[in-house]
Amino acid sequence: MNRREFIRNTGVGGAMLGLFPADLSALQRTAEPGKIEKRALGKTGEKLSIIGFGGIVVRDATTQEAATRVREAIDKGINYFDVAPSYGNAEVMLGPALEPYRKGVFLACKTTERTADGSAKELEKSLSNLRTDHFDLYQLHAVEKPEDVETILGPKGALETFVSARKAGKVRFLGFSAHSVEAALALIKAFDFDTILFPVNFATWYAGDFGPQVLDAAQKKKMGILALKAMAKSRIARGEARPYDKCWYSPLDDPESALKGLRFTLSHPVTAAIPPGDENLFRLALDLAPKFTPLSRQETEAIKIEAMKVNPIFRFPREA
Repeated sequence: MNRREFIRNTGVGGAMLGLFPADLSALQRTAEPGKIEKRALGKTGEKLSIIGFGGIVVRDATTQEAATRVREAIDKGINYFDVAPSYGNAEVMLGPALEPYRKGVFLACKTTERTADGSAKELEKSLSNLRTDHFDLYQLHAVEKPEDVETILGPKGALETFVSARKAGKVRFLGFSAHSVEAALALIKAFDFDTILFPVNFATWYAGDFGPQVLDAAQKKKMGILALKAMAKSRIARGEARPYDKCWYSPLDDPESALKGLRFTLSHPVTAAIPPGDENLFRLALDLAPKFTPLSRQETEAIKIEAMKVNPIFRFPREA
């Protein structure tokens, strides 16, 4: 399958920017004053905190640091944790730290393996690392290219492992994360996944024409929508140093802009946003989350103007 066929087969049309600002009335939301809001996750029957704990937050942490970061998140109302084997030693650090709270949280994990055999082996290792007998959500990780989609869906592809693992009770729900519109739409069309984890960001939405098509397709299938990169600003120029070791992009790192980025993302029918993996940026998101209110139409117009001045971290069509 070449790239042109991939785009044609996924049915990608032009940008559907009229989807925003969105109506959140159909999304079940609960919140107490000063607490982090919780939202329904698609058709799963689960309700998750609107801020998720990305496992990179505990990558390279000490045992005590990992335990403290997890406890702080739990105390502030976080019940959604997401991790992956590709996050360095994050699984190994998160497992013991999360173990005392496991029954009360929603734990998601991912795999970059595209074959049935590879994903099965990685699933078992992740379960062991995280000291659990099941994941609430298991996801294909960072799907981007047409050949990835073809392998996943084909004979002895990773989807076979996912379906078998669900039947065996090792995972409850199935999902995927994607870094291209084309891959996301192809997977949505091909299988009834429970969730999608996808970048929903002010700059990619407007300046990159990246996101509206995917959210529209996911909503039509009543999928749970989880968001990446709410606090991302722009690409880092070639040769320029990273401001944060755990961010490959330039993040929104002051309270005013970070809140604006989170508000943009969470003004969509998104269940939760996962902040950057830097522990200080994660704490910033925790502090800002209780202040969430949906963007007004006037604020939406202002953020659109701002977005068009930014070099977004993702664009559609996917760059070859």
